[in-house]
Amino acid sequence: MLQEEIHIPRKITNQLLHLAQQSPDQEVCGLISSKNGLPARCYPINNVAEQPGQRFQLDASQQIAAMASMRNQGEELFAIYHSHPTAPAQPSSADLELAAYPDALYLIISLNTKGILELRGFRIEHKTAREITLALSED
Repeated sequence: MLQEEIHIPRKITNQLLHLAQQSPDQEVCGLISSKNGLPARCYPINNVAEQPGQRFQLDASQQIAAMASMRNQGEELFAIYHSHPTAPAQPSSADLELAAYPDALYLIISLNTKGILELRGFRIEHKTAREITLALSED
């Protein structure tokens, strides 16, 4: 079976890394839309978790507004992203437990990789994560 590879535009990748760097003590989170199957736009959403340094919870009203904006733009949900300020870029047990969109890509940004930002992608279904190869694209 061929390994699935997903292309993420450099502009979106840079935006995600920048957002994570701006809030190094809290998990940043949000949605990424797609148009015609290609990642199109980043929708940063406030993290309203009780412990935002260790968990993320999308602000419900902002998530609803982002999903409505996607529909209005002819876009679909492509990915859900969040950062791990002090942990590797892999799903935590809470990430696996709370994943509710099996068709979405889950992107995790780690700030804890020896000074190098790390971005990894996963499909999470039935509380199991499968890593997806990410490739940068210039579009």
